[in-house]
Amino acid sequence: MGSGGFSWGGLAVRLVAALVLVYATYNPEGVSYFHWVFSRAPGESGLGAYLHGFTPLKALAGIGLVALWVVFLQAARRSLGVGGAVLVLALFACVIWAMIYYGAMSPTSSRAIAHLVLIAVSLVLAIGMSWSHVTRKMSGQMDTDNVG
Repeated sequence: MGSGGFSWGGLAVRLVAALVLVYATYNPEGVSYFHWVFSRAPGESGLGAYLHGFTPLKALAGIGLVALWVVFLQAARRSLGVGGAVLVLALFACVIWAMIYYGAMSPTSSRAIAHLVLIAVSLVLAIGMSWSHVTRKMSGQMDTDNVG
C-alpha cells in the first residue's frame, strides 16, 4: 500500500493518539490537564488558590492540547462534516444506550459511562482523521481543500 493510504494500523495509531489527547484533557480518574489546572494550592481556598497555582508549564501544556484539538477537529470536520460527525457520535451513543438497556453496564456507574463517552469521542476523532483515506480507497475520489 502506498504512503498516505488507509490501513488498519494507521487507524489504530490515530485512535491511540485520539485516546491520549482526550484522556490527557479530562478523565474520570482525576489524572488529566483539567484536574492539574483546577487543583488547589495546598492550604489555600477560593479562586485565588486556583490562579496562584497556574504556572507557565500549565499554560504551555494547555496551548499544546488546544493545538492538538484543533488539528483533530479540523480533520474530522473536513472529512466527515458536522452532519457525519453527529451521525458517528449518535451511533456510539446508541451503543452506550444499548449497553445500559440490555444490562451490560449499570446506568448508575458514572465513571463507566464517562469512560465510554471519552472512548466514543476518541473514536469520532480517529474516524474523522481517517475518513478521507477510507473514501478514497472505496471510491477512488480524493478529498482536497481548495486553496486560492
